[in-house]
This record gives sequence, C-alpha cells and structure tokens, in this order.
Amino acid sequence: MSDHFEIFMVGTPGLEKALLSEALEHGFADAKETAGGVTINGTWEDVWRANLVMRGATRVLARVGSFMAFHLAQLDKRARKFPWADVLRPDVPVRVEVSTSRKSKIYHAGAAAQRIETALKESHGMIISADAPVTVKLRIDDNRVTVSVDTSGESLHKRGHKEAVGKAPMRETLAALMLRECGYDGHEPVLDPMCGSGTFLIEAAEIAMGLNPGRTRDFAFQQLATYNADAWQDMRMVGETHAPTQHFQGSDRDAGAIRMATANADQAGVGDHITFENLNAADIKRPEGPPGLIICNPPYGGRIGNQNMLYGVYAGLGEAIKREFSGWRVGIVTSEAGLAKATGLPFNPKGAPIPHGGLKVWLFQTGTL
Repeated sequence: MSDHFEIFMVGTPGLEKALLSEALEHGFADAKETAGGVTINGTWEDVWRANLVMRGATRVLARVGSFMAFHLAQLDKRARKFPWADVLRPDVPVRVEVSTSRKSKIYHAGAAAQRIETALKESHGMIISADAPVTVKLRIDDNRVTVSVDTSGESLHKRGHKEAVGKAPMRETLAALMLRECGYDGHEPVLDPMCGSGTFLIEAAEIAMGLNPGRTRDFAFQQLATYNADAWQDMRMVGETHAPTQHFQGSDRDAGAIRMATANADQAGVGDHITFENLNAADIKRPEGPPGLIICNPPYGGRIGNQNMLYGVYAGLGEAIKREFSGWRVGIVTSEAGLAKATGLPFNPKGAPIPHGGLKVWLFQTGTL
C-alpha cells in the first residue's frame, strides 16, 4: 500500500468552491474540486491535519486502494488478498458499507458488503460490528472496487465543544462555508440577529482567534494501525491563537436560545468575545466600530412555523438593517426567495441550492450596503 494516496474531504453540495478555497488556504496545494467535496493526494499526516483544521469538511475519507472485481466470487477472492492490516487493527471492530453503480456487474450492495465482512473476518481476523468505531467504505463503479476508510468517525460538524442546540440548528461545517462564501476572513465584526444556539458567531470567533475546529475531539483515525500518538499530539499543539481585534454580536427573541448560545460560546472558549442579547430582529442596533457582516439563518415556513406569518418578520429585519447598517454586508439563509425579497434588501443573484435539514436552501447575499 502506497505512502501517498487520494484523500477525499466530503463537503456540502453547492459549496465545493468554498471548501476548495479553505483547503488551499490551509496549504493543501494540490486540492481539486469534485462533486460533493475536494480531493488531495497525501499521507496519513495530511489525513490527521485535514480532520484537525478543515472547518467546512463533513468528514475525511482515505482512499487506500482499489482492485477490479466482476462478480461476487472475484470480490471475495481479491478482498482476502487486500492488505487490510496495513490500515486496520485486529483488536478494533470495523463495519463495512458498500455502494454500487449501474455500470458495475456487482449490483447488490448488501451481498457485496457481506463478502467483504467475511473476508475481513476469515482471512484477516478482523472484528465486525454494526456500531464499530471504524467504517470501511467500498464503492464499486465500472467494476473497480475503491476502498476508503472513514478517518473522522462522527461527522466533523460535531466539534466536541457544543452541548445545546435549538429546533433547526445550522451545522458548524455549513456555517463555516457560508461565512467563507460571504467573504469573512476573521478580520471584521459579525452580527447574527437570529442567532439560535450561536453557531455562526462561534465559528466566526474561532476563525478570528485561530482556533482549530477539531481541537477538543477524537477521530476514527486514532483507532487505525497507521496512527502515531506522539506525532498527532505534536500536530495538535502547532498553531498560534490570539484574541480577536473585533467583537461579535448575537441576538434572538427567544431567551432560551440566548442561554444556549451563551453556554455554547463559553464551552468553546470564545464567550468573552461575543455579546448575546434577548431582542427582536426588528430592534437590532448598529454596534460601535467598523462595518462588517450580518449573517443569519431565520425560520422559514418549511422548517418552522407558518410561512405567511414570517413575511412581517423578514420585513422588520430588512428595515432595521437598512436603517442601521450602512456599509455592512448581509447573508441570509432561507428556502424561500419570497421571504428574502420581503426584506427589501438588494440581494445578488442567488447561487446553487444547498441541502440543509432535508430542504434546499439558498444563501442570499448583498454587496456593501
């Protein structure tokens, strides 16, 4: 098995360019955009670093090898010869997931998964378990079997330091990519007038402080044969953090949301840099200091509540922004163009749809107001 292999950073469809921008910014120089994410070629150290530093990636897959198989018997035979022990440990349970394409002669994913599991058990002494900490993913496309290992484990939006969430939470990975789409680079104030559990603001503050998103959690790669605990500890310690020069503002009409957001920010270590207020969106005021970015994920009818009642909420938010926030930029996430229009803000043409909470949403953005 090669020391260098393809690494796939899974992203949010519709935001691949933002993920590519982040990968290049973190020094993954050969990163390439592909459907649903970004690919690089690298080593296991690159896998660890991607899990540690990439804010927009949902998970990181190590594509550790491939072979041809035209039928189940051949799949079984070649799986038994595959060097699984180079990556997997016999004392750590694994589970197998298989997906097949129409171009493959092996079309039954369940039967293929059973063959791989049997090969792992009988030829390599591996333990198979439905709730295993390590997942092997195989894709059979045009009769080529590509073997990947999920090196993340739990989705990377689970940063490891957020406990309270609201009714329709924005995932941290998605929030980070949307901040990037809005041009946020950590050097301007950010205000969220419908902050919920505080995700946009916590992500923005962490970016401003230089905090790695994976700094407090564990990963599946720590259960692999390729893991080096000392090297990983050294990697985690690299990087400078600093207090931001700007302050962040969040508000919500729900007092419970403000309590959640405050607790989450404190848990993440950024609470000193964010002010949360119990306030209606129509009552927001411009904070002191330079202009920056207003970004929010308001309720929309398909997600929460009655859509007809929301037009007034959006209109009130838009009036407050136009009245108070000259020189700022705005990003609003919603599934309904009509709700965005109700703000009266001069949005740019919308981009690609983005999956969120079982719906398709768009990030509506303005230029400088």
